[in-house]
Amino acid sequence: MNLSTKPNWLPTLPENVVDTQRPQGQSPVLLVCEHASRFIPEGLSNLGLDEAAAQSHIAWDPGAMAVAERLSGALDATLITQKISRLVYDCNRPPESDQAIRDQSEVYNIPGNTGLSAAQRDERTDYIYRPFQKELAEAVKNRLQTVLVTIHSFTPVYNEKPRAVEVGILHDSDSRLADAMLNAAAKTPDFRVERNAPYGPEDGVTHTLAEHALPRGLLNVMIELRNDLLANESGIEAIATWLENLLTSALNELDGDS
Repeated sequence: MNLSTKPNWLPTLPENVVDTQRPQGQSPVLLVCEHASRFIPEGLSNLGLDEAAAQSHIAWDPGAMAVAERLSGALDATLITQKISRLVYDCNRPPESDQAIRDQSEVYNIPGNTGLSAAQRDERTDYIYRPFQKELAEAVKNRLQTVLVTIHSFTPVYNEKPRAVEVGILHDSDSRLADAMLNAAAKTPDFRVERNAPYGPEDGVTHTLAEHALPRGLLNVMIELRNDLLANESGIEAIATWLENLLTSALNELDGDS
């Protein structure tokens, strides 16, 4: 596809669908927030959703960006984020996944994603997914050392079932960092922490880790935070500080083992 002629629904240039904060950050940690934004370009007419649905958690991960930004500042870590809603394209899914452009999310049908042609799907892939992946790949390549950490949030109730877990520490085939974080979390009573919950690699949620960390042998982890804990500034600050300490402790443990 010729990226010099962007689709009429996309008001920004391809490189502006991804944002990088602290590109010169000195921490080895590279933070990623794939579901940072609920922005749906005006030309897509909210994908046929009413305003409440288009602004709800199905469109983004509430609180995840706020936590990621605080971690970025506390650690002096580079942060890469997606600036368009995951309902338009979920950058934590490969193009071949049917969850990359969903026509249903929980109880919501997504009319604007229903019946898309291959060309329409390719258009979103080329203008959203590929620039995001390129930015992330370049950030990994240009750093001497990288610890890849992705930040997400999840709902306390899913399909009418309450979730007791408060923090999920997720990993794919490389569990080194997750193991160390779980060991550190076991020493504090602050939150109910579980491994690969409320999702795991079998749910297809570890694409970013598998794409950018596993092939290079990089330490990596995906963090899921229950979004009711992120409902206000004090909650966001508390969990961001806890995560900073948890991650630092885990990395120090791994550094001592090497």
